Amino acid sequence: MSTQRYLVLHDYGMGGLWWWIHARSVREVQETFAQVEVIDDPAAVARAEGWNLDEIDIGTATLPAGLNELRATRDKQRALPGFGALADKQVLFLRQLWDDDEPATYLMEIGPDGRRVRQVEVAEDGTGIKTDAEDWPLNPPMVDLFDPQLPDQEIDREEFERAWAAARGKTAGSPIGDGLQQ
Repeated sequence: MSTQRYLVLHDYGMGGLWWWIHARSVREVQETFAQVEVIDDPAAVARAEGWNLDEIDIGTATLPAGLNELRATRDKQRALPGFGALADKQVLFLRQLWDDDEPATYLMEIGPDGRRVRQVEVAEDGTGIKTDAEDWPLNPPMVDLFDPQLPDQEIDREEFERAWAAARGKTAGSPIGDGLQQ
């Protein structure tokens, strides 16, 4: 099978690393490198044509900084149970714990690109606040769908929908959810 050129982004929150990667498929890119997104928006791809990005063949032994670490992470993950188990789901529901100054549990509906569709932030007292894509100024992929830890975080649609129905909407100025990272 011949290779194609893909625009690949690793979004690390406050910026991103970009490359052109030659591979047989989008899936091959995703299975080879952790926490990357293959950009297929024609306008974004056209803009990137003017950038001076590294061009890499997926089988190259020596990779640029950043990309090498993402391959090493994926190599470790590949051997673990659960690797890629949820990668083909069109809709995924997850529970992730956030242990910060104000601990919370996040119930998330995730689309096939790893981005949040809807989210419920449940505080320690059990109250929930629901948000969706209109509430987030940025919505990068939140989860790597090949991550072997995801099956342990999966919940069913009914649990998510119960929490969604019980939660209240975000109020103006409420400091919730925008900073959640895996």
